[in-house]
Amino acid sequence: MIKTDIGLIGIGVMGENLVLNMESKGFSVSVFDIAREKVERFVLGRAKGKNIFQCLSLQELVISLESPRKIMMMVPAGKPVDEIIEKLIPFLEKGDIVIDGGNSHYPDTTRRTQYLEGKGFLYIGTGVSGGEEGALKGPSLMPGGSKAAWHHVKPIFQAIAAKVDGGTPCCDWVGENGAGHFVKMVHNGIEYGDMQLICEVYQIMKYLLRMNYGEMSQVFNDWNESELNSYLIEITRDILGYKDENGNPLVEQILDTAGQKGTGKWAVLASLDFGAPLTLIGEAVYGRTLSALKDERVEASKIFSGPKPKFDGDKKQFIEDLKKALYASKLVSYAQGYVLMKYAAKENGWNLNNGGIAMIWRGGCIIRSAFLGKIKEAFDKNPGLSNLLLDPFFKEKIESSQDSWRNVISTAVLNGIWIPALSTALNYFDGIRNERLPANLLQAQRDYFGAHSYERTDKPRGEFYHTNWTGRGGDTSSSVYSV
Repeated sequence: MIKTDIGLIGIGVMGENLVLNMESKGFSVSVFDIAREKVERFVLGRAKGKNIFQCLSLQELVISLESPRKIMMMVPAGKPVDEIIEKLIPFLEKGDIVIDGGNSHYPDTTRRTQYLEGKGFLYIGTGVSGGEEGALKGPSLMPGGSKAAWHHVKPIFQAIAAKVDGGTPCCDWVGENGAGHFVKMVHNGIEYGDMQLICEVYQIMKYLLRMNYGEMSQVFNDWNESELNSYLIEITRDILGYKDENGNPLVEQILDTAGQKGTGKWAVLASLDFGAPLTLIGEAVYGRTLSALKDERVEASKIFSGPKPKFDGDKKQFIEDLKKALYASKLVSYAQGYVLMKYAAKENGWNLNNGGIAMIWRGGCIIRSAFLGKIKEAFDKNPGLSNLLLDPFFKEKIESSQDSWRNVISTAVLNGIWIPALSTALNYFDGIRNERLPANLLQAQRDYFGAHSYERTDKPRGEFYHTNWTGRGGDTSSSVYSV
């Protein structure tokens, strides 16, 4: 019996395309799905005549594979992953490798890695980005988990991954246990932020500058040939220029309620756990939840009034200001994402290659963009860089954008345009560039009502004090506060 190189469970759109990608790179693939008709349709259709073989059970799939067996799951996150793992275990041998290519929550991947390693198996949780087209033509892959498994799957993963800079694969080992899925979670959070920023710029163009869809599409086309070059800018150009069967802009007919699958929310929750200010991605997540309140917004629009957008300035110059505001805000989003990864790496003992992660994201994935190469350069020069905004390149870019950034935000606010992500990006920048914030008053308030103590500017860090503010309290303070 011929043994295949890898097995894949879950023949949905992503699964099908990954299988076809693997086969096109010279690998033979066994496939299984609980819905047998999906597999049959696939092997008799797109996979016909290729080195892709249908299996009628998980046991048959395992038996069909070369040792150590490499079995990749492309199934919904959560319970389905655990169920398949339990069904696979009786058929596995020591050293076999189970791979989760879905959007699993990174603590689940950590738990599963430890569980399977405890039984003598190996486990990989890998982020896969790029959508259905990326899966077929070359995705970005972010594997983590059992390091001993990496050299077994590396030839397949790096062969199918997107390539940049003359052949560098957008795939490398990320780190132990849940590191791969954590990095994918941050990727998705940045994706949320990028999309929200672009939507706010669209809102300003449409309602303040009164641009038509052809004009907006042309601007995004021009921007895509500049330092803003990216996948999301490119598809926004295409979407704004797309017309329905009646010749009208299709996007105008789409209901303004956004969905989400949870990875952005996970990123925000992780930022709260680690104490990392992920404000832009947080606003992007809340922006989607606010959009879902369509009935409430329609009702409120009949009750409340606001400024009627009116623009009397230099339209061409303001579009240039919009470009700079968008670019600066994107820099903040990536900077915040990297700070979150830094905190998580310290907490979990991961040795993340920050420059390498930028190259993984350089092609194939949804957030691929031109300046990711600059992020790699920044970390190559200074591996211990605490915040991307402190790198000379990004410092110059964000400072040169300040006037435009502030003009866009103040103009939008005065005209009642909703811009939560653009404005929070500037607020983060203003917060981090200020040596002194009003948290001294906040800490005094906490000490006043809860005896939470405070540190003093004229005393060494780590010394804590409590004041009897009213003269009626005692000298006992609460536990030392955490920052």
